[in-house]
Amino acid sequence: MNRRATKAAGNAKAAGATLHGVVIAAHGRHYLVAPDGGGAHLQCFPRGKKSEVAVGDRVEYQSTSADQGVIVAIGERRNLLYRSDQFKSKLFAANLDQLLIVLATEPHFSEDLLGRALVAAEANDLKPLIVLNKIDVEAALPLARQRLERYRALGYTVLEVSVKGRPEEARTTLAEHLHGHQTILLGQSGMGKSTLVNLLIPDAEAATREISTALNSGRHTTTFTRLYMLPEGGALIDSPGFQEFGLYHLTEGKLERAFPEFRPLLAHCRFYNCHHLHEPGCAILEAVDGGRIAPERQALYAQLMHEISQIVR
Repeated sequence: MNRRATKAAGNAKAAGATLHGVVIAAHGRHYLVAPDGGGAHLQCFPRGKKSEVAVGDRVEYQSTSADQGVIVAIGERRNLLYRSDQFKSKLFAANLDQLLIVLATEPHFSEDLLGRALVAAEANDLKPLIVLNKIDVEAALPLARQRLERYRALGYTVLEVSVKGRPEEARTTLAEHLHGHQTILLGQSGMGKSTLVNLLIPDAEAATREISTALNSGRHTTTFTRLYMLPEGGALIDSPGFQEFGLYHLTEGKLERAFPEFRPLLAHCRFYNCHHLHEPGCAILEAVDGGRIAPERQALYAQLMHEISQIVR
């Protein structure tokens, strides 16, 4: 067999073989997979009509051409972060260590979205990091700090940075917490999330253009989730900005334990099946009345309880 025939046979074998990689970008049913051992990324599609693949997933795939393949299996996940409402769910990413929530002194950040993101982190055993950006806007800084004080008191890490005003200081502060971890970046539009990514990933804009082309056949894609390897080790997963964060998929047991200030009190309610809404002898409500739990936190819990009650399980 000559060299050309041998190469063709090798290509044919590779096309039918089951290979392994990591999903590094997702847009609709288009996924970009980085093969184990290096090599060119492949645009892959899931087998079947339903797509449950997430960025960060380890997958098995079969190559169908030099730059395309089909995903045939998803590896075991440590976790899967997603949001949901009554009708649908939106996958964020899988196999995470940390959730980094980007806020800013201005525009005014949503405390509801912050609270929901923290609940999602707790429910998925992720370490939450709160980043307050634009601290150089001094007029808005005192109020932002005041609004975050209750989260500091709960033990959450709050990092203060100015990504544009003091970039090197911001890079050093963030790198210390991101090194060696797989971290997803969440935040509303306008908080400086993209600027932060460009600070931490030197070639992020070029990589985004390349991924956009690979995912969408050359058409520019502005909203997709993508994974970047960090220069000092670990990975950063960037997701599109969002204005809602439904958690309809959580069970009542998961939800009550996702509030760290609730956990020490759960065994002290009068009734074992207490919902912590209006029941007599509820240790949570007594702590709210006594000033030990912020009423806003209990109100968020009550709202989430109402939402999950709308789902027919």
